[in-house]
Amino acid sequence: MNKNIQTFLACEAEYEAAEMVLFGVPFDGTTSFRPGTRFGPSAIRSESFGIETYSPYCDKDMTEHQIFDGGDLELPFGNTERVLEMIQEYAAQILSDGKRFVMLGGEHLITLGAVRAVVERYPDVHIIHLDAHTDLRTDYLGESLSHSTVIKQVWNLVGDGRIHQFGIRSGEKYEFEFAKKHTNLHKFDLGGFSETIAQLKDKPVYFTLDLDVLDPSVFCGTGTPEGGGITFKELMEAVLQLHQLNIVGCDINELSPHYDQSGSSTAIACKITREILLQITK
Repeated sequence: MNKNIQTFLACEAEYEAAEMVLFGVPFDGTTSFRPGTRFGPSAIRSESFGIETYSPYCDKDMTEHQIFDGGDLELPFGNTERVLEMIQEYAAQILSDGKRFVMLGGEHLITLGAVRAVVERYPDVHIIHLDAHTDLRTDYLGESLSHSTVIKQVWNLVGDGRIHQFGIRSGEKYEFEFAKKHTNLHKFDLGGFSETIAQLKDKPVYFTLDLDVLDPSVFCGTGTPEGGGITFKELMEAVLQLHQLNIVGCDINELSPHYDQSGSSTAIACKITREILLQITK
């Protein structure tokens, strides 16, 4: 692995010495409303230098940790399954080397490739999913591989009782009915998040964050904004609890930077990325 020339803030360690690996997946090949998440990883990287390495939220500094930034995967156009295979291969190498990773999207389907790798190494993994949308569709316009089917695809891998969903406020009726039987879905807010953290302390956990869980008044730079979301403070309070878990992999997805000309959405994504890195780097 070669270090990326432009790295996320302070992620300048060599791969061999790194505790944590950051990499980007600039893919939005199944986006169903407004495309553009392919530009998310590069925007987060370049704009990260607008924030400090120090976090006053947890009194930690990025410079205190060894984090490697592997850059963005070079993806083929028009081949969704191959993209997922490439993500799985990359994530599997990181895990086999005894490291953890944070993956920057990109659309939410990229989670499936990473979870495929995680399940091979940690078959008892639990999934914590923050999102505005259920993402439990069986298909979207006849396609089973879609950002709107990703959690259903993940359920096919892990089964009942191991997917914990928060902030959900949009989806088809049958998705919510499916969730009642097969996932632990918390509608509208992060109620029950602390209790879930307490329950999963001795389990391997994969954390997937769709940034559209935030209200559009806070975060409008996304492809499918949904009113009624959580605040930045609520999201930060949740992120600050992640250090209690054994997070083996993580993704942050669905930033479409050009839909927010103010740059605020990208700045928020940068800050959340910093905090997650600090919380889950051991």
